Amino acid sequence: MTTTPLRTRRRGVHRAWIVAGVAFVAILGAAGFRATPGVLITPLQEEFGWSRGTISLAVSVNLMLYGLTAPFAAALMDRFGMRRVVSCALLLVAAGSGLTILMNASWQLVLCWGVLVGLGTGSMALVFAATLTDRWFVRHRGLVTGVLTAGGATGQLVFLPVLASLAQTSGWRTASATVAGAALIVVPLVWFLLRDHPAEVGTTALGADPRDQAPVPGPTTRGGAAARALTVLGRAARTRSFWLLAGGFAICGMSTNGLVGTHFIPAAHDHGMSEPVAAGLLAVIGIFDVVGTIASGWLSDRVDSRILLGVYYALRGLSLMVLPSLFSATAEPSMLVFIIFYGLDWVATVPPTVALCRQVYGADAPVVFGWVFASHQVGAAIAAVGAGLTRDLSGAYDLAWYVAGALCLVAALMSVSVTAARAAERNAVSV
Repeated sequence: MTTTPLRTRRRGVHRAWIVAGVAFVAILGAAGFRATPGVLITPLQEEFGWSRGTISLAVSVNLMLYGLTAPFAAALMDRFGMRRVVSCALLLVAAGSGLTILMNASWQLVLCWGVLVGLGTGSMALVFAATLTDRWFVRHRGLVTGVLTAGGATGQLVFLPVLASLAQTSGWRTASATVAGAALIVVPLVWFLLRDHPAEVGTTALGADPRDQAPVPGPTTRGGAAARALTVLGRAARTRSFWLLAGGFAICGMSTNGLVGTHFIPAAHDHGMSEPVAAGLLAVIGIFDVVGTIASGWLSDRVDSRILLGVYYALRGLSLMVLPSLFSATAEPSMLVFIIFYGLDWVATVPPTVALCRQVYGADAPVVFGWVFASHQVGAAIAAVGAGLTRDLSGAYDLAWYVAGALCLVAALMSVSVTAARAAERNAVSV
């Protein structure tokens, strides 16, 4: 079949860009939905009297499931297709967010925001981007990975200031209802425009030879999605690079989603800053993260990914050690400098990490990255609850910032160390 590729070329837009655009919207929404608990910590504490440690437990469960769902979601996308998995994930997010309006106990917060929203957003996590770019792109793969990753930052940009304002003026229930409605709106877009494979629309991946068009793959039935995810984990876990990548990415999660994404707003509030202003600063991180992550994707097509990761983690660690001295009741210039710098580095680690998984693990890369991303969220979950308990016990977040900064320096060393084992481990995985 050649009519569809010819028609696509005449229009000048390859279908891969449309699919990537839909994925960008879904990933954008997932990031915004997942980040919402950060603006609810103080309102929930004021209404129900729950401690920050208790509320942080729900955030911790959310973050952990957000990551642990990822490798199984990647395998499910192989079995049932991206469109079905992402549509169901959006419905889970809508249910979890909507049901929080009715809650009156902390365990219900854990169930709704922790379990339901965690499972839903985890199914639209960065493994979705890795799966899509592997199927739809040969040319510009690193760049598109960077753009889709930047969608996560844009989710914060779009949602956090609006939701913080809604939570302050109309109550946190209005903010939760807004998230539920937004998730439902995205479902038809995904269902009607997202496609699982180029062959479904009679074309090939962008940059692939048109003569190599493959038939539409059938569902993977042998062993099931869970078995595939666990089998790939077993193979990858025998390699040193997997543990170096997973360990570094766990620290990445600690220092971003778990600590800054969850606790920056309440930490700023402790110093007299209003929640909408603090949420606005996180949104500025989102603006500059778009620039930093797209640039990182471009660089990962050209520069050794291990060097990129080492630089990113080292600079992040040094900046976190400075942060405690920057908090004040207003957004001082020194804080704005930190926000811009941190924004450029926020998830710039993703494109080189995806590239390394692809280089070492080949066809298993999306599922392997799913497990690496799971470690990211386990680290984020530990930091979310750990920082909350630190605040409860000491009355300040300072220790949490210093520990996270030191760990980032360790992650830089781990990332550089991946180099020595790469070639040997590629052979080990193929055995």
